[in-house]
Amino acid sequence: MTRIAVYDTTLRDGSQGEGVNFSLEDKLLITRRLDDLGVDYIEGGYPLSNPKDARYFREVAGLSLKHARVVAFGMTRRRGTAAERDAGLRALLDAETAVVTLVGKTWDLHVTDVLGVTLDENLEMIAESIGLLVREGREVVYDAEHFFDGFRSNPEYAVRTLRAARDAGASWLVLCDTNGGSLPGQVAEAVQVIRDRLGCPIGIHTHNDGDLAVANTLAAVERGATQVQGTINGIGERCGNVDLCSVIANLALKYPGYELLVPGSLEHLTEASRYVYEVANMNFRPNQPFVGSSAFAHKGGMHVHGIRKIAQSYEHIDPARVGNERKILVSELSGRSNIAEKLAEYGLDGDEALQARILDRIQDLENEGYQFEAAEASFVLLVERLAGRFRPSFELLGYRVRVERSADGAPTTEATVKLRVGDIVEHTVSEGDGPVNALDGALRKALERHYPGLREMVLTDYKVRVINERAGTAARVRVVIESKDANDLWGTVGVSENIIDASWLALVDAIEHKIAKDARTPRLASVR
Repeated sequence: MTRIAVYDTTLRDGSQGEGVNFSLEDKLLITRRLDDLGVDYIEGGYPLSNPKDARYFREVAGLSLKHARVVAFGMTRRRGTAAERDAGLRALLDAETAVVTLVGKTWDLHVTDVLGVTLDENLEMIAESIGLLVREGREVVYDAEHFFDGFRSNPEYAVRTLRAARDAGASWLVLCDTNGGSLPGQVAEAVQVIRDRLGCPIGIHTHNDGDLAVANTLAAVERGATQVQGTINGIGERCGNVDLCSVIANLALKYPGYELLVPGSLEHLTEASRYVYEVANMNFRPNQPFVGSSAFAHKGGMHVHGIRKIAQSYEHIDPARVGNERKILVSELSGRSNIAEKLAEYGLDGDEALQARILDRIQDLENEGYQFEAAEASFVLLVERLAGRFRPSFELLGYRVRVERSADGAPTTEATVKLRVGDIVEHTVSEGDGPVNALDGALRKALERHYPGLREMVLTDYKVRVINERAGTAARVRVVIESKDANDLWGTVGVSENIIDASWLALVDAIEHKIAKDARTPRLASVR
């Protein structure tokens, strides 16, 4: 088995992506999760760039990591400065990590026009910087910045920069597609040349500007690279880095003879992906390969029919192998197979008459503007109603929403809700930032003493879509609400010409789902 070292730079290169900003605590939490996953190297940042990164290296030293090695990142010495006196190199040593990654210039254009030094002086900068770190007992990963651009421009000089790094004691030579514009064939050819001429461990670091980062990384591994660098979910500058989730899954499942991570960790890949999204306060990417919520979602009736017979007929891997799950979608395009598959999940399989009623009702509702793909909790409640099993948790007696705005002030919103829970009538009022927030507050006030589990439910997303735009302000709107608690995430939908009423319908479904889930109703427990 060939060991492929996984080098994660989410905390450094990933944090350079637009809208990504990790706190110190975020970085430490992600470090632990990456270590649990079995990542070999975790690049923590550049200790001289800001106080947070400097403190990270002090704090991470106190973590008891089981597998990963933390890496400090920096650059070769400045021109005209001895390596021993360079502040950046001193900061790397002071970080006291066993591994240091050093980035240097490979493209002659960068050497002469950006650094403003001669080609020979750049070679000295590389060699002297690595030499200092090696003498101090560090394992050095040399990142050849803009390698593929440099190799196309001046291949002999690009090779000389790598040879200087190797001869100075670098343990890894990492070829970087910094601009993200290389093609798989170009990557494969260059990696083969370096492997043949220099004969040392090679790594690959790709960016996704041409939407080829994963293909380029796999091409490099096929030609002998044994370290893959990237970020979880592909976050990073411009179009991002290569997505390690896809690289890891492809190498582990599609290529015989490669060993990655630690035994048993691949099934936690989806969990790690979503954990990073949560910590980074980023929305999940539903169609993300392998780990996305739609990666194994099936909508077409023919597809679902095939899946029920032979799963691999429409799935390239078993989703459980990466910790994901199959999802059967229902819509007006659904056939009987979709409905039958969903009913089996809720213990209602075998009732063909019910299947027909459900399919007819879904097609009618979607004609009115409903969509259940992102609102499976509403679909489950629809099934319960059509099956005669639904028992509402409360009865609405009425609600009212009032929005006021003075000439010189901000608008204020107040919602009043009156409903019956069993024999008790609840009449509550709440202010909010808007109509939905106010309604949510009033509804919770009325229900939380009867259903205390609602206190842990939060609304995480609210989407409005105009369905029949030609109707102007009288158009019908579709509202989708996403809710979650400590364990699950679910979506609900409401449609009406009145945006507040559409919101109310979606909100009530969200609450009914939560109440049913807390009552440990098996058919509802797995809805996401």
